[in-house]
Amino acid sequence: MAHINLLPWRAEVRKQKQQEFLVLAVLVALAGFFVIFLAHSYMENLIDYQQSRNRYLQNEIVFLNHKIQKIKKLDATKKALLNRMKIIEELQASRPGVVHLFNQLVTTEPPGLYLTHFVQKHQQIKLSGRADSNARVSAYMRRLDHSPWFQNAKLVLIVTKSTSIGKVSDFHLTVEQAMPKAGKAQQKKKGS
Repeated sequence: MAHINLLPWRAEVRKQKQQEFLVLAVLVALAGFFVIFLAHSYMENLIDYQQSRNRYLQNEIVFLNHKIQKIKKLDATKKALLNRMKIIEELQASRPGVVHLFNQLVTTEPPGLYLTHFVQKHQQIKLSGRADSNARVSAYMRRLDHSPWFQNAKLVLIVTKSTSIGKVSDFHLTVEQAMPKAGKAQQKKKGS
C-alpha cells in the first residue's frame, strides 16, 4: 500500500473544484448583474414616477396661474364697477344739491345786494356782484357761512365806486359748497 499514487486523484479534485469555482463565479456574476438590473429598474421606475408627479404639478401650476389671472381680471373689473357705482351714487346724491345751491344763493342774499357772476369749479364757487355797502357784503358772507350748503366764505376783492345814485361796492368772493350733516348721514347709510 505504500505505492498508491494520489496525484491523479488530486488533479481530478482540483479540476472539479476549479469547475465548481467557475460555475459559482458565473452564477455570482449573473446574480450580481440581475441585482444591478433590478436596482437600475427600480431607480428608473422611481425617476419616472417622480417625473410624472413633476409634470402633474407643473400642469396644475399652469392651471392655477390661469385661474389667478382670471381672478385678477375679475377683481379689476369689480373695482372698476364699484368705482362707477360710487360715482353714480355721488351724482345721485348731489343731484338735488344743484337746486339747493341756487336756492341758497338766492335766500342768503340780503336786500341791496345782487350777483353778477357765478362760476363753480369742483366744490369752490366764485361769486361776483354789487352791493349798496360793504356791510351788505359782510352780511352776505355771514349768511353763506351759516347756510348748511356753504362754508369758508372768503372775500377776494371789494372795490367801492361812486355813482350818480351813491356809493356802490363791487365784490368778488369765494365759497365752498358743503353737504348738510343730514345729507352726509344719509349718504353714509346708503354706502353701508
